[in-house]
Amino acid sequence: MKLIVQIPCYNEEATLALVVACIPRSIPGISKVEIQIIDDGSTDRTVEIARLCGVDHIVQNGRNKGLARSFQKGIESALALGADIIVNTDGDNQYSGGSIPDLVKPILEKQADIVVGDRKPGDNPEFSWLKRQLQKLGTRVVRNLSGVDVGDAVSGFRAYTREAAFTINVMTRFSYTTETLIHAGQHGLTVLSVPVETNPTTRPSRLAGSTYRFMKKQIVTILRSYFMYRSLNAFLWAGLIMITVGLLPVLRFLYFYAIGDGEGRLQSLVLGSMFLLAGYITVVIAFLSDALATNRRLTEAVLERVRRLEQQPSASEKQSGANEPLRIVGRSHDSV
Repeated sequence: MKLIVQIPCYNEEATLALVVACIPRSIPGISKVEIQIIDDGSTDRTVEIARLCGVDHIVQNGRNKGLARSFQKGIESALALGADIIVNTDGDNQYSGGSIPDLVKPILEKQADIVVGDRKPGDNPEFSWLKRQLQKLGTRVVRNLSGVDVGDAVSGFRAYTREAAFTINVMTRFSYTTETLIHAGQHGLTVLSVPVETNPTTRPSRLAGSTYRFMKKQIVTILRSYFMYRSLNAFLWAGLIMITVGLLPVLRFLYFYAIGDGEGRLQSLVLGSMFLLAGYITVVIAFLSDALATNRRLTEAVLERVRRLEQQPSASEKQSGANEPLRIVGRSHDSV
């Protein structure tokens, strides 16, 4: 079993060496542990520090593309490098490298496809009271939408099997955490949570400038993912609610009209008709969006198959026994 620990980095020269030093190079059940960083257009000495620390693989974006795209790029690189298990951690040393064996254990025991590190956000003293409450609320919402039972939905400390990694397609630019959980629930993947250790905060989060902005972006990501993966359910319920609301004033008008008192009550008819029309259009959108979602699932299946075919060694590689790990250094293009 080959494990690749990937670290998305953006100007992490101050903490990267400590993160790399804490990653265990020997784990029971794992034959090889390699480290990969995804440099997201850093302007400091992040890449230089990575080389000095003996990082095995360095993937570079030509410019800053954001955490979600860097994560996706790292996953694709790790698959190309032959990883059986991929662990994602942060470059700010938030997560303890000593918890990596706990993350991969359920995968080694074939109990999970994805394992999420649970920081116990509701009790974590590193979080403010407001952040703890918002974390608990957000996790509850994601749990209900995805059907996946996790304790820390926005934790970036995760382990993926090779099979689960093949299915990952991150569409948002902000963060991959909530979208991939909803995606996993839709694909029937088994997701488990394990408690992990965290380190003292070294710097404020760069994902958003404030808690308000972070929550705003997370809400948009959750809604977008929900409408993307469960469009029929979302639009159909909205349409049925509007139809129900529209029926009430229409029935009210019909009642008064039947008893001969309908004059002057046209407002109810107009209002109800507007809601009925909006509800009808929304129901039509529900079925159209479901057709698009079906097409998206077929496209994802094709993309997954293409990824698998790309990872199969050619006949010449098999004959030459080209099984040495690939070292990716200093790439400035988008492709890996």
